[in-house]
Amino acid sequence: MPKRTYQPKKRHRLKKHGFMARQATVGGKKTLKRRRAKGRVKVAATNEKK
Repeated sequence: MPKRTYQPKKRHRLKKHGFMARQATVGGKKTLKRRRAKGRVKVAATNEKK
């Protein structure tokens, strides 16, 4: 049986989808803006515990 497709890594998740990754591009900034406008509590991936 093959491995499952999602093998989570905190570092990889934050590098790809974290706040700084979003801020680094124009599209990412727009994403943050949209999510804030919608009223999201979390606008980007984080490593905080639930």
